[in-house]
Amino acid sequence: MSLLDLTAAQALDAIRSGGLDAGELWRAYRERAERDDLNCFTWVSDAAEPPAPGVPLGVKDLFCTEGVPSQAGSRILEGYRPPYTATAVRNLQAAGIPLLAKTNQDEFAMGSSTENSAFGPTLNPWDRGRVPGGSSGGSAAAVAAGLVPWSIGTDTGGSIRQPAALCGIVGLKPTYGAISRYGMIAFASSLDQAGPFTRDVTDAAILLEAMQGADPCDSTSLGLPEPVRRPAATDLRGVRLGVPEELSGEGIEPGVLARFQETLDLARELGATVETCRLPHAPHGLAAYYLIAPAECSSNLARYDGVRFGLRVEDGALAGMYTATRAAGFGAEVKRRILIGTYALSSGYYDAYYGRAQKVRTLISRDFEAAFADFDFVVTPTAPGVAFELGAKTDDPLAMYLNDYCTVPMSLAGLPGISIPNGLVDGLPSGFQIAGPAFSENRILDAAFALEQAIGFDGSPARTGATA
Repeated sequence: MSLLDLTAAQALDAIRSGGLDAGELWRAYRERAERDDLNCFTWVSDAAEPPAPGVPLGVKDLFCTEGVPSQAGSRILEGYRPPYTATAVRNLQAAGIPLLAKTNQDEFAMGSSTENSAFGPTLNPWDRGRVPGGSSGGSAAAVAAGLVPWSIGTDTGGSIRQPAALCGIVGLKPTYGAISRYGMIAFASSLDQAGPFTRDVTDAAILLEAMQGADPCDSTSLGLPEPVRRPAATDLRGVRLGVPEELSGEGIEPGVLARFQETLDLARELGATVETCRLPHAPHGLAAYYLIAPAECSSNLARYDGVRFGLRVEDGALAGMYTATRAAGFGAEVKRRILIGTYALSSGYYDAYYGRAQKVRTLISRDFEAAFADFDFVVTPTAPGVAFELGAKTDDPLAMYLNDYCTVPMSLAGLPGISIPNGLVDGLPSGFQIAGPAFSENRILDAAFALEQAIGFDGSPARTGATA
């Protein structure tokens, strides 16, 4: 097996046993990362030796990393080098996992295709004419292309799970609060959550265990109630899977739906019971999300004013400098969401829009509570379709937002969810999403592992004959 074909777990075990030199692995991946022609990276380390004897890591551009550009995909933070490191990244470094590269993303995590990055779009390694998903598209594409063995991103409404599905890898969004948000450049604070991108479920478990934990710098962080285990389940006997009618029918591309049904059949063969369930308010999730998230982004992005850090465009008086800086620094999608959020929070409209969206969010959480009284997990296609062509949806925000239709409800409820690849549709990967109750990560990982072994998906675009 080639050095770069090793999973992170295999490489880690080989390093610990003395069978693999961490420096050799670092140099091999650094050389490959420097040849990146998919635009996955915004920065690559030039260190000849790893700062820690572990498996190299890609980190989304919005995680603050001391002395390293942390730009959130935005011109307004171009070249910004923070004086501190995000807790999640610091935890990984403490576990011996060295930072190799920063990965491209939609600006401030606002997008589903990584076409909103100020530093250009990332290309999908399965087909360079298509998007890798977003907003963590650089992290997903880098793992799928074998440029890094694993990476981390953030998921606000689906930004880990959706690009994982479109790139044919594993993406895990943990329970809200499992991982500290301190040092993550904020989009929507009540929704943002960090998580891993990996080649397989075992690697996701290892990375999650290293990242998670309560943090005094983040009052919303709790950590996980038990250590994360390496998954080992070989079947799904006794597991009850609920298939919500609202997220598994209309609007899902036929090929994706066919792969989903095949995976359900496989789950039955492994011993699971599969029945339909109801999430009656899930169809309203997208509308609620696109009020709550822009409202929070409107507040969070008020700090970018040209005074304290980042871009500064002089234009006469102070108010003119504010306006000129924000006009030049923010991209079109960020401006759109700031305007929507500011409007939703404005006097006379707060209750009609933001307040009502929060009530819908509560109803969606109650729907999940009811479903989990009868089922262990809720399963859906991760994304309604496979990777679409670059530019196909940039002029139609609604069409772009619909890519998160199946992932947003779990985010609104703060629940964990994982996407695993479950086959190809016309040569492009599709994803299978497993969501569970809060802090059920170990059980989700076990179920995903059992299915992963049975599916036997080859996640290498090169070996599978992709057009990349």
